[in-house]
Amino acid sequence: MRPLPFVNTTYAVISWITFILWIVPEFIVSKRRAPKLSSKSDRGSLVVVMLLLWIGIASDFALSFQLPQAAIRSQRVPIFFVGIGLMFAGMALRSYSISLLGRYFTFEVAVHADQPVIEAGPYRYIRHPSYSGALITITGLGLALGNWAGLIALLGCMAVAYGYRIPIEESALVAALGEPYEKYIRRTHRLIPYIF
Repeated sequence: MRPLPFVNTTYAVISWITFILWIVPEFIVSKRRAPKLSSKSDRGSLVVVMLLLWIGIASDFALSFQLPQAAIRSQRVPIFFVGIGLMFAGMALRSYSISLLGRYFTFEVAVHADQPVIEAGPYRYIRHPSYSGALITITGLGLALGNWAGLIALLGCMAVAYGYRIPIEESALVAALGEPYEKYIRRTHRLIPYIF
């Protein structure tokens, strides 16, 4: 059973436009570099995240074709549109989170010399809403492609990637911001409000 975006032109157009609307802004924001006065402590986490993201996406597409027995068979069209909706919701959350950080947001783990603890919007409840947004987006992509194995592979890759990156980022923030960030950690969750 082939994924809907590869069966019907309308679904293909919707899928590719959504995918482009996700990737192009990410590429543009990725060009933002940390200023020279910031402390960098990325430890290769950006490379790990990017590599696992693209491995996950490639696996999702490959498994959607190579493992048709794992296809989502029931309610394919509604699930496709739920997936597209989740992609837009995740992109919106990520974009909003990035805008709240403003000049303090970089793709590399870097802390600006004058950086405060940001607690506005979703940062009031979770420490990494831009990562939550990315996870919602890729969940949507997996559902839009309509294959359980592909979705699990994609989410698995990103769980490993963020599992590596988040502790590095939080250590850098604790080292640079000290007690205010430690208090913030005690009050908030990492990715899902009130849960995790």
